Amino acid sequence: MEIVSEGRLARKNWGRNFIEQDYKPKYGIARFESNTTGEVSKIYDYIKKLDKKILNLKTKLNSLTKKNQSTVNDSSLENENVSTKKKYFIVIGINTAFSSRKRRESVRATWMPQGEKRKRLEEEIGIVIRFIIGHSARPGGILDNSIDEEEKRYGDFMRLNHTEAYLALSAKTKIYFATAVEKWDADFYIKVDDDVHVNIGALTKTLLSHVNKPRVYIGCMTSGPVLTEKGVKHREPEFWKFGEAGNNYFRHARGQIYAISKELATYISKNKDILHKYANEDVSLGTWMIGLEVEHVNDKSLCCGTSVCEWKKLIGHTCVATLDWACSGICNSQERILDVHKHCSEDENDLWQVIV
Repeated sequence: MEIVSEGRLARKNWGRNFIEQDYKPKYGIARFESNTTGEVSKIYDYIKKLDKKILNLKTKLNSLTKKNQSTVNDSSLENENVSTKKKYFIVIGINTAFSSRKRRESVRATWMPQGEKRKRLEEEIGIVIRFIIGHSARPGGILDNSIDEEEKRYGDFMRLNHTEAYLALSAKTKIYFATAVEKWDADFYIKVDDDVHVNIGALTKTLLSHVNKPRVYIGCMTSGPVLTEKGVKHREPEFWKFGEAGNNYFRHARGQIYAISKELATYISKNKDILHKYANEDVSLGTWMIGLEVEHVNDKSLCCGTSVCEWKKLIGHTCVATLDWACSGICNSQERILDVHKHCSEDENDLWQVIV
């Protein structure tokens, strides 16, 4: 039998106590299992949340993908529509007023083709002709109704979102070009007054010589004095913008008739809200052109006098447009334009033989 001394027994008990006390696990087994289960549960919940977020992101991504595909398809359709839009050569807008019924009838009876001929002119040669007019200050009144009835009979009006007034011609001109370029894709856009005689074939031949010019402004160029006195016709209220008293306007086409190319009409359409309007519409158009890279073409065949158009025709220089300088159009045109047409009009075959 081993005899253990008291000292050795004490050391042995000390070691047992040390192992049991100091090397005992810090956390009990039950507590460890409980904490582990809780952590796993938290991780599981977190994974579920991540799965939900990923699912939401996938849903949004699919939605955006479909939306982008739809946009591309719509864009393709839009481009297809643009590419298939009918192309015209000239759009002629005849400026008219509510009180000008007789003038319109005289134009229809002379240089403006009617019925099937006008339809053929559009379809075969690409020339659109319309009387341009806005609305009265009282929409739906007698004046507007009279135009509606006339439109039903002839179908040759282009109604503008504009209130008619003589002092609002600059606004009307701007709206006309903006509306026309949106409605018809043409090479040239013309504005002409309803008391001017036009030879459409001669006009077409003239414009054909400029068809490759992207920005061209054609008319009878002038540079008249800036009128400052109150009460005079064509007075310019903003005369001070043109320099000292007695100054002339810069070059611009006379208002009876002028033509601009598609790019310029598009420019007016896009910037119509910020283009300034002066008292006279021809001056206004000139100001819109003067700051651009535009070729100004001074073509006197667009403003022949009634006294010279006949002999010019005889020598082979048919006038594009004819008027009386004293009246800024044909004087008493509703009666006299028939006589002008008789002596100054081109041969009808000249129009139909034009190849655009």
